[in-house]
Amino acid sequence: MAQLYFYYSAMNAGKSTSLLQSAYNYAERGMNAEIFTAALDDRFGQGKVASRIGLESSAHLFTPKTNMQSAIEVLLAKGKVDCLFIDEAQFLTKQQVQQLIYIVDKLNIPVLAYGLRTDFLAETFEGSRYLLAWADKMIELKTICHCGRKATFVVRIDENGQVVKEGEQVEVGGNDRYESMCRLHFAELVW
Repeated sequence: MAQLYFYYSAMNAGKSTSLLQSAYNYAERGMNAEIFTAALDDRFGQGKVASRIGLESSAHLFTPKTNMQSAIEVLLAKGKVDCLFIDEAQFLTKQQVQQLIYIVDKLNIPVLAYGLRTDFLAETFEGSRYLLAWADKMIELKTICHCGRKATFVVRIDENGQVVKEGEQVEVGGNDRYESMCRLHFAELVW
């Protein structure tokens, strides 16, 4: 029986690495794993999931307008889909998470979604909110703060290294724009 999994964390916990490893495991066994990623994150090139340690794979793109159910049905018309992987799942909409549930429950395809739990102000992203509420299984991937504690928050920094306390929820960036921190250090800087 297929299930909806949500692997979540702060930045730099290895979400993309874990996704790519799991997708490789399917391919190694002759199974077809399809990968989707958010179109707005093109730091490593369009249509690509890449990890900081050098792993990468091609991926289908999704935008807020993508009907995930229809996209999978198109792929199913071409052949079997054994598993669906979603990178940057925080950027899914509520409707897209519902479509993933349809894929799991009606099409019997496991869905493994990977994403951030919260933004730089400790607010949940829409996709994360509904994945946390509706996923069959939630798995926290861990990373650490500079103090050695578990990091569960992300701080946005500007080009001068100063903490950003307001702005648009989505600003694509990596280590040059964000730092993962424990609640204590996040609160000292942001709250």
